[in-house]
Amino acid sequence: MSLGNNLFHARKKSGLSQEEVAEKLGVSRQTISKWELDETLPDIRQSKHLSALYHLTLDELIDYDMDMKEIERLIENTSEEAGQKIDWTNVWGKKYPVLTTYQERVDVGDYADRIKELLDSLKTRYGYNDLDAMLVLKDILAHAWNSGE
Repeated sequence: MSLGNNLFHARKKSGLSQEEVAEKLGVSRQTISKWELDETLPDIRQSKHLSALYHLTLDELIDYDMDMKEIERLIENTSEEAGQKIDWTNVWGKKYPVLTTYQERVDVGDYADRIKELLDSLKTRYGYNDLDAMLVLKDILAHAWNSGE
């Protein structure tokens, strides 16, 4: 995505018009339009003001990913109670079908027993509760995956 596109989506997400942004920054509406169309670029001071106005860091504004921001917002606003009602395997299975079919091929019990030992070790050795131990183990698994260990 281009910076202009990022500016457009961030402004829309903030619920502001080009006129409102222009007024807050002391520039013309046409200037905002030119930034959003990638005809010109805001200077660094204007970019900092835009990031503050849109409640984003400068890095986030430059690399603005509307889908990521929406996902983060949804996760932050999902209560623990609502999260418990979601069938996460089914939800993720729509994107990764293997999650809905692997049980037919994999001896889940064998792996579950070994994973339970790892979870128990994290709880005993470091004093984590059940959820924290699971999150730490998930993060360790992701680290192993990413580093090829």
